[in-house]
Amino acid sequence: MGDLVLVINAGSSSLKFSLFETDAAGEPAELAGGQIEGIGLEPRFKAASAAGEVLVDQTYEAGGGHRAATQRLINWLGDHLDGRDVAVVGHRVVHGGTRYARPVRIDGEVMEHLEALVPLAPLHQPHNLKAIEAVAVAHAGVPQVACFDTAFHQGQPFEADAYALPKSYYEEGLRRYGFHGLSYEFIARELERLNPELAGGRVVVAHLGNGASCCALQGGRSVDSTMGFTALDGLPMGTRCGQIDPGVLLYLMDEKGFSTAGLSDLLYKESGLKGLSGVSSDMRELEASDSEDAAKAIRYFVYRIRREVAGLAAALEGLDGLVFTAGIGEHGRQVRAAVGAGLGWLGVELDASANAADAAVISTAASAVEVRVIPTDEEKMIARHALGVIGAT
Repeated sequence: MGDLVLVINAGSSSLKFSLFETDAAGEPAELAGGQIEGIGLEPRFKAASAAGEVLVDQTYEAGGGHRAATQRLINWLGDHLDGRDVAVVGHRVVHGGTRYARPVRIDGEVMEHLEALVPLAPLHQPHNLKAIEAVAVAHAGVPQVACFDTAFHQGQPFEADAYALPKSYYEEGLRRYGFHGLSYEFIARELERLNPELAGGRVVVAHLGNGASCCALQGGRSVDSTMGFTALDGLPMGTRCGQIDPGVLLYLMDEKGFSTAGLSDLLYKESGLKGLSGVSSDMRELEASDSEDAAKAIRYFVYRIRREVAGLAAALEGLDGLVFTAGIGEHGRQVRAAVGAGLGWLGVELDASANAADAAVISTAASAVEVRVIPTDEEKMIARHALGVIGAT
């Protein structure tokens, strides 16, 4: 039996986790996973083994927030590890700013820097940090590693990184950071394993889920992405607006009396597929709906994906591969088909039967662009990084 790695992904009202054990090759293999949802309201703790066996499903009285939830998780793990200890805890941290281009072991100095980045990701960063603080109290002495959603995009060229604002703002950190980096890094490594020749070429990855974005990979490195300073930019998402004219925001503030808090709620929680359709933020529900507005929302989503893929292909000066991943990307056959149908001019030709079967390769043999469906695994990527950091120290 190898080292145990606990991976934590803390949200505003949830604490998702996965427990891994290293195999003979040192690769993390998932043992169990789950989440505590409804933190602060009516918490529910659910966990299952990697084989799908339900290990716990219970509600408990609210109180204590993320710290209490983390303590409950660690107590539960202590009862189910047969005396084994967790070697390292890896955390998904949304923002690493310009300082962190790779995962880092967490100490007091690192926490100070991460707290200073809260204004850049106010809806996500504070909850990530709360989980780190809670583990430090409940599991003192166990090393913790921060893995950043922005790190994979570090090193993009200036023209892909900057906004056309006075340079002083760029130097202060107002720039395009990109997100979903852990997912893109995992896909880049998987593509290297599955098709090294394609991995060395020009590939656009479409991470399509409740949060959605696209990333241009050149030789496995990020050279451009659709998300920018925040995770609002680019594609429309479940409840987030995606790309929008900044003048719209000025209008809403001046003419409609929106405050910054009101704008935040509108752009993050009430827009995207939910706002366009008036039905749901869930693509499955939209596809099952007979509402014309639901159909329009899907068409808009597909249209924006096509535009972003084309733009990233221009950044790459060509396209060799297209990869679909995340919930909609991995299971949304209708969306994949509609996206592919509009990209024939780029050399994309989908095989309808392969797409309907969720095959690994869904392009035809004659397609100039190889189109793949690759399941992402951000948690495994975090576990790999966590093991790598403590192994190097």
